[in-house]
Amino acid sequence: MSLVNYAAREITCKIVYYGPGRSGKTSNLHYVYNQVPGDRRGSMVSLATQTDRTLFFDFLPLDLGSISGFTTRLQLYTVPGQVYYATTRKLVLQGADGVVFVADSQRRQIDENVESMQDLHANLAEQGVDARNVPLVIQYNKQDLPRELTMDVPELDDVLNFRGVPFHAGDALRGTGVFETLRSISELVLRRLSGAAAPRVAVGQ
Repeated sequence: MSLVNYAAREITCKIVYYGPGRSGKTSNLHYVYNQVPGDRRGSMVSLATQTDRTLFFDFLPLDLGSISGFTTRLQLYTVPGQVYYATTRKLVLQGADGVVFVADSQRRQIDENVESMQDLHANLAEQGVDARNVPLVIQYNKQDLPRELTMDVPELDDVLNFRGVPFHAGDALRGTGVFETLRSISELVLRRLSGAAAPRVAVGQ
């Protein structure tokens, strides 16, 4: 759920990067953080565990548009992907205005992708949220790896994208598809908040 600061005339939207362990969620956040000028972002906070970590930071994109005269600030979160961090995932997911599902394109990870997508929908349902009403964008990450190791985007989309949501191929380490993904989810979130056609979103530099 978005937070409204009437004094600052600012709306803060929470976007959660979800997906299996080591799929590239953290790499997405690091890339965005490193590209956004320091005067437009807050500090990155890391809650570390032995094998994964939850990260979050907020930033104010330029030209994101306004809703009823309020500027929009984005708050980006990752969740730990491992099965045994289910409680943490549920907590981080609470109040999300939009979700980016980061899928691992490696062929050997397809079962983990499916399990994580099912986990996302189950956690939303447990919170009384209809997953069909939550803005969602899928990023098929690690498309830079050798073809013999990965599934191509149409293959992955056929397995994971049963809602027909926007999707992007990605290489989060090098930034390919990172801001395109963020732009897509930002547009969906704004459209839902405003109840009308969202403005074209310019995020990043």
